[in-house]
Amino acid sequence: MEHFSVLLQESIENLNIKKDGIYVDLTLGGGGHSFEILKRLKTGHLYAFDQDLYAISRAEERLKAFKNKTIIHANFKEMKSKLLELGVTKVDGILMDLGLSSFQIDDETRGFSYLKDHELDMRMDRTLTFTAKDVVNNYSLEDLTRIFREYGEEKNAYQIAKMIIKRRPLETTFDLVKITDIVNRDSKGHSAKRVFQALRIEVNQELEVLKTVLSQSLKFLKPGGRLACITFHSLEDKIVKHFMKTNSEINLPKNVDIRNVPKPPLNLVSRKGIDPSKEELELNKRSHSAKLRVAEKS
Repeated sequence: MEHFSVLLQESIENLNIKKDGIYVDLTLGGGGHSFEILKRLKTGHLYAFDQDLYAISRAEERLKAFKNKTIIHANFKEMKSKLLELGVTKVDGILMDLGLSSFQIDDETRGFSYLKDHELDMRMDRTLTFTAKDVVNNYSLEDLTRIFREYGEEKNAYQIAKMIIKRRPLETTFDLVKITDIVNRDSKGHSAKRVFQALRIEVNQELEVLKTVLSQSLKFLKPGGRLACITFHSLEDKIVKHFMKTNSEINLPKNVDIRNVPKPPLNLVSRKGIDPSKEELELNKRSHSAKLRVAEKS
């Protein structure tokens, strides 16, 4: 399937790109957002991160005409250390698109899809060894229940976890789907959707990584620099929304002299999340849950 960069124009417009600016694309993926950033730079530079070597190879081909870029193979939780190694201390904009790339979903060998039968994997960085198979075959009943409930918002988390333990070892995606088909036989949508989301988040520690890099972003953004985050489910969006809201407010006790109150570190550019256009929704069904939030450094 062709790779579509979700909320492409909206995110690029809201980054407010300067021709001489320094920008960071924390989720390079297919290179769609990076391409649009680089088109707008002249003397500026782009630093792009991805933990998936296949994604990097695809993006390098797409971006080969641009010399003012540095592609970094690393989880974006390493943004701080990697940028400092390169002598970068301040940037004009940071973008993160937290969705899976289409080629990750469509490559059945990655084990992300519940529609194709393959080994339970779900690693975004295939140089690591910990996989979804390790989770389903080694986690306790309590821990499986917790991650399905917290990361997948799965109402039948306990029943699914109990059946997984009973049927161990599980080897493939369809081994797991057979279980969710039984437990969630009356549910709307695919029976395994929420469980697969939970496993992917656990394998890649996505929510903890997101919290880490959001905190780092405050230190790197110049005044007027923009942070743009595209999320794809409520757990991610809640974290981003809370971070931006908390850092754009000053909660004052009563009777405090407001003349000496410091400004909050962020200003909200979009008070509400920005949704895909009707045209984009028609073109790319995978964009339906996407939401863009933007904030500017004070």
